[in-house]
Amino acid sequence: MAKIIEILSSAQKLLLKIVDSIGFISPFLLRLYLVPLFWVAGWNKANSFSDTAAWFGNKDWGLGLPFPELNAALAISAEIGGSVLLLLGLATRWACIPLLFTMGVAALTVHLKNGWQVIADNMSAFPPAEIDEITKRLGAAKSILKEHGNYSWLTEHGSIVVSNNGVEFVAAYAAMLLALLVMGGGKYLSLDYWIARKCMK
Repeated sequence: MAKIIEILSSAQKLLLKIVDSIGFISPFLLRLYLVPLFWVAGWNKANSFSDTAAWFGNKDWGLGLPFPELNAALAISAEIGGSVLLLLGLATRWACIPLLFTMGVAALTVHLKNGWQVIADNMSAFPPAEIDEITKRLGAAKSILKEHGNYSWLTEHGSIVVSNNGVEFVAAYAAMLLALLVMGGGKYLSLDYWIARKCMK
């Protein structure tokens, strides 16, 4: 028994040594994954600012938020500015805060009411309540496309699905941002690391 404990202890020490030597890769990959997501989201909002502000403010078909122009500008600044800072690994923890706030607003005002799933799927552990109706409509759409369209060409690179617009992706992005808030930009591949090193001398 003592020998088994010794082997497990040695294996644990080796694993921790390996993790310590490559640990800088995790925050770097998280940053690289999030950069294009937030850049595109912010850039699209900026390119159609008046439409974005209208959507932020309209109660009937939008979010119904007060001060829509200000809120749109803040969301754009958080997403575009945050993506640049994440790319550079500069002020990483500070960049995560407004992005987390933006994800929280998106979750509460847009996605949460639609449940968990981004894509409606009756095989999921958390299908939307109206999954039977969605499945029926999807079947009808596929039938029309098979009869009147080039279905094999349309589905060559993926299946036709119904977007549920649930909170799934927003929750994943928020989890990644929380991880970066805790870890920071990481060693070697972030400006935060080199600035901290320079300041500590």
